[in-house]
Amino acid sequence: MSLVGALPFLKPRLSPSVSPGRQRRHTLPASEFRPLNTQDAISVFEIEKEAFISVSGDCPLHLDEVRHFLTLCPELSMGWFEEGRLVAFIIGSLWDQDRLTLDALTLHKPKGSTVHIHVLAVHRTFRQQGKGPILMWRYLQYLRCLPYVRRAVLMCEDFLVPFYQKSGFKVQGRCSITVASLTFTEMQYPVRGHALMRRNSERSETALLLEEQTQRTEPEPADV
Repeated sequence: MSLVGALPFLKPRLSPSVSPGRQRRHTLPASEFRPLNTQDAISVFEIEKEAFISVSGDCPLHLDEVRHFLTLCPELSMGWFEEGRLVAFIIGSLWDQDRLTLDALTLHKPKGSTVHIHVLAVHRTFRQQGKGPILMWRYLQYLRCLPYVRRAVLMCEDFLVPFYQKSGFKVQGRCSITVASLTFTEMQYPVRGHALMRRNSERSETALLLEEQTQRTEPEPADV
């Protein structure tokens, strides 16, 4: 599978104060978006564990499951790195049914056309900065570059529904999956058309950040 069409959404963003020609070779990019790999698994799990265990008592993905998906479908993940440090991430896999079932929590269906987003999490130091919406925006634009993807789906607790609605997700209904006493709403996002041009992406990210800053008074989930 070629990712050439997705490169605009994965290329590192250089610091505006330093021109590309003057950067030293060993200098890490100020901000970089790229697919995750198994070497990132521990950093991913540490962020996820801190974000979710304090809220729900469990993680969407345990460490072995993180490694599992980053081995099978790393191209469906995205990490946001600042100066080489992972600050936020999304992990997804392919699914081949209209609605999520228990199998969707552990299986990757290579012939599926639906991306199941398992988890979005932001490091605690970088929360309340609008990084969750920006990362989701970039991820959804990236999915538009993958010709086999038709939609993205996720399940979330009810208090997170407004957050994902702002990213364009629509409620499908009550999810059939329950975890202990937790119930979830299933949401979907149609992936169609072409990704926005790179020259517009910075403007869109800025708009998302400004919108997030104006909504600081609203309840915000611990992981975003």
